[in-house]
Amino acid sequence: MQKQTNKSWPKKILIASPRGFCAGVERAIEVLERIQNANPNEQIYSYHQIVHNTHVVRRFEKSGVQFVDEMTQIPEGGTVVFSAHGVSPEVRRQTGERKLNWVDATCPLVEKPHREVKKYADQGYTILYIGHAGHDETIGTMGEAPEHMKLIETVEDAQSVQVENPEKLAVTTQTTLSLDDTAEIIAVLKKRFPAMIAPRSEDICYATQNRQDAVKEMVERGAQAIVIVGSSNSSNAHRMREVAERSLLAQHYPNQTSEGPSYLIDDVKELTDRESLFYGLEAVGLSSAASVSEDKFQEVVSWFRERGTELVEEVVVADESKIHFAPPQGLRVAIR
Repeated sequence: MQKQTNKSWPKKILIASPRGFCAGVERAIEVLERIQNANPNEQIYSYHQIVHNTHVVRRFEKSGVQFVDEMTQIPEGGTVVFSAHGVSPEVRRQTGERKLNWVDATCPLVEKPHREVKKYADQGYTILYIGHAGHDETIGTMGEAPEHMKLIETVEDAQSVQVENPEKLAVTTQTTLSLDDTAEIIAVLKKRFPAMIAPRSEDICYATQNRQDAVKEMVERGAQAIVIVGSSNSSNAHRMREVAERSLLAQHYPNQTSEGPSYLIDDVKELTDRESLFYGLEAVGLSSAASVSEDKFQEVVSWFRERGTELVEEVVVADESKIHFAPPQGLRVAIR
């Protein structure tokens, strides 16, 4: 595309760092790739989408991986990889019944609330789980002790939930929610149930928090609109867009009560009909959710530069380069 001469096109884009793939996503993708490469003549299955990104899923589908939502879709003795979002004990039981070869690619940070739920349930606690109904992670975690757990999605839920014994109450959260996302709900619960065991700040997923912090920092540095690259089924992506919206309204559009100019796109193609949204702006912030590859993000950067944006400023809020997770137990056996 020819460079635009229209002076109203944004002069600058700010790009968030960190962005894109987190260590848990990288690990899950690597596990599935290694299983597939080691068994080229075998049908490999993934229980649920390995990560919530349409492009990653399509790439694996093209190479032969079959994604399933029920264990009955896998023939007995087949090979299955559990997605990064975790599974319930019931799924593990079915895996054993069907004599499946399995490898668990659950993110280690997602495993933490699973362990906490089991610990508190064994001690007779009621557990309030802050998360989103229907999300794979929520289903897996609540499946650890469904008779002990109640789902809290909103402040209204926190205000109305009833527990049998307020002295034995614990709270845990979905990892794709940040401290900001859960603060109001936890404050309400703490006021109602002072003795409750609240989530520890270190239990919050570092990648979720960092990506949201970077979005807020871009707005602080002058971004008048934010574009988040991520798929529509990604909770992480939606939370980033919501953070962007709130930050933009507070910083640049205080008198505006409608939605702030924050946009969630699956890829650069979705910008084609939105070009007019960016005219008249000085700067636009760009980031990508934790399950988005860097090449998809760079396509968006190129889209802006091809239209006349000359300045690119990186906004760094954290360094994740040294964060890596070891391969899961059972991977070597499965490869052999």
